[in-house]
Amino acid sequence: MTVTNAAPIVTRRHGLPEAWTLKSYLDNGGYTSLRRALAMPPEQITQEVLTSNLLGRGGAGFEAGRKWGMLRKAQPVYLVVNGDESEPATFKDHMLLENDPHQLIEGVVICAYAIGAAQAFIYVRGEFALAQERLQAALNEAYQHGAVGEDVFGSGFTVDVVVHPGAGAYICGEETALIESLEGKRGFPRIKPPYFPAAIGLYGAPTVVNNVETLSNLPWIVENGGAAFAALGQGRSTGTRIFSLSGHVNRPGNYEVEMAKTTFRDLIEHYGGGVRNGRQVKAFIPGGASSYWFGPESLDMALDQDVVGKAGSMLGSGAITVMDDQTCMVRAAWRITKFFNRESCGQCTPCREGSGWVEKVMRRIEEGAGREEDLDLLVDVLDNIAPGLSWPPQQTTICVLGPSIPSAIMSGLRMFRDEFLVHIKEGACPYG
Repeated sequence: MTVTNAAPIVTRRHGLPEAWTLKSYLDNGGYTSLRRALAMPPEQITQEVLTSNLLGRGGAGFEAGRKWGMLRKAQPVYLVVNGDESEPATFKDHMLLENDPHQLIEGVVICAYAIGAAQAFIYVRGEFALAQERLQAALNEAYQHGAVGEDVFGSGFTVDVVVHPGAGAYICGEETALIESLEGKRGFPRIKPPYFPAAIGLYGAPTVVNNVETLSNLPWIVENGGAAFAALGQGRSTGTRIFSLSGHVNRPGNYEVEMAKTTFRDLIEHYGGGVRNGRQVKAFIPGGASSYWFGPESLDMALDQDVVGKAGSMLGSGAITVMDDQTCMVRAAWRITKFFNRESCGQCTPCREGSGWVEKVMRRIEEGAGREEDLDLLVDVLDNIAPGLSWPPQQTTICVLGPSIPSAIMSGLRMFRDEFLVHIKEGACPYG
């Protein structure tokens, strides 16, 4: 067991009485980092973030400082906060928005100052009713306190922040689809190039899109320095990170742990209390529904971006779902496929048509009406969606939703092909 004693960063105020209010935030050091940041040159803040090697916590894992540095030299500049969080079994940003909205607002203003943005939008998933309510109340308090708005804390810097509720479309978690939605259009992902947000983003202007957890780290980094953040973890996986642990564990929940020095086993057995009912791990999803599954032989793998990537999957959105030895893997793969089929925006043929085809075949197998040739049919269709079925996936679609479709099915076929054959030959699920 390699559980470290690293103190939490973004969840350190969780559990305090009314932690979402301005009074509680100020009583516990809130907005001191913003005052410090406003006394620094913007370039120095960017350098601290580069030194920290803070990776985006939304899924792609791109370096936040590098993203800021890629902005096209033009005005205006926009900052967009991605709080859509629609990946199945991911619920960390939801928690941050509800429990510590001022931390996010402080991070937003720090980022806006660093990149020269006078307007920021926080895009929140429509179903997060309490999160929206608390975030908007916190934003109102921040305006009254002088932390947002005109001449922030007398610094001469002005920024307006708007909370924008989404309508619950998974595709709007993709940054360019989110931008389309913000502009009042249907959430269709844009083609990159040329529509990299840093070059042509919101309203055609240079735009930084960062995740809620990513920006929530900024107050701590400004306060303690980028080097202190980089001292946690190792390699490119620095700092701490929240992992959403769910599935067949005794204590599902969000756990902020030190990256790279904590393993999947630590998370499941120490923090999650082990597999429920004394059962064994059959497989687990390491980074949200888009990621390839791992078996129990990978439990001692570190929660490290590069290590997991080299093993053929990703940490992605930070959602780790445990499946015990009584789980029907065909049903699990079918349900994930059904989700992607339902959430496809329909813009690209391989995703729109392919997801529907494989969902129908998977349902047929799960219901006991499958044929042995269906397994080859699944592979053939999936290979047309993401040629080679390799990792990282190749894509024939504008965004990565299409290449995400094969993950669950191919994981099931590679690891549990016999279960598929039992469904087909016996016409029923062995797990009932």
